[in-house]
Amino acid sequence: MILAFDVGNTNIVIGAFQDEKLVTHWRIKTDVHRTRDEYGMIVHSLFQNSGLDIKKVKAVAVSSVVPPLMQELEWFSQNYLSCKPMVVGPGIRTGLALKYDNPREVGADRVVNAVAAFHKYGGPLIIVDFGTATTFCVVNDCGDYLGGAIAPGIVISTEALFTRASKLPRVELVKPRNIIGKNTVNSMQAGIIYGFVGQVEGIINRIKAEMEEEPFVVATGGLANTIANETDVINQVDEFLTLDGLRIIYELNRG
Repeated sequence: MILAFDVGNTNIVIGAFQDEKLVTHWRIKTDVHRTRDEYGMIVHSLFQNSGLDIKKVKAVAVSSVVPPLMQELEWFSQNYLSCKPMVVGPGIRTGLALKYDNPREVGADRVVNAVAAFHKYGGPLIIVDFGTATTFCVVNDCGDYLGGAIAPGIVISTEALFTRASKLPRVELVKPRNIIGKNTVNSMQAGIIYGFVGQVEGIINRIKAEMEEEPFVVATGGLANTIANETDVINQVDEFLTLDGLRIIYELNRG
């Protein structure tokens, strides 16, 4: 069994793979103050509650954009699972050529998403990840990672709105009935949802204008379905794209 850790700024998504099948997955809060033993107990509890045997874990793959957590997760992996984790970073084979000014600057999550999307859908591609930041990544038909764009994420943008405008309430991020809101909550929902739909459409269309061939657009992340349902520029929502990418990269580097 392969255990995959997608460590984001807000959440850690954990996936357990048996061969190529994702058996189950969990989402926990990212907390740099948790100790290695706390992560050990959390993962043990998740396995127990799911009726899985943690002793069957033979490999660990990690993608992280939170450097302070890496030492804790590496220690946890070696001492609780007896596995030296494969950490996505410089020196790891991905099958992609990073056509970036400085390839070391490309976030591990963006690389993993690109690997998974190219493996599953071919190229050319645009991958949109709705995480703490909204990232747009471009891969051509040769498997070259060309770069992309990074924008503030939906959740942190709305948090800023609630925090800085004291009279505006926190609202659920769902589609309102009309774009013309008749109350404060609906007005905010309209501005947030359709505002980010417009952002996604605008950036994707501008990227397409710079590409020679029509790309396939894949979206992932917690709010991918919410945005994808309101636009026709997204071809596919793939909820577990990052976890699949970790498994694929592990297989490329095994042995």
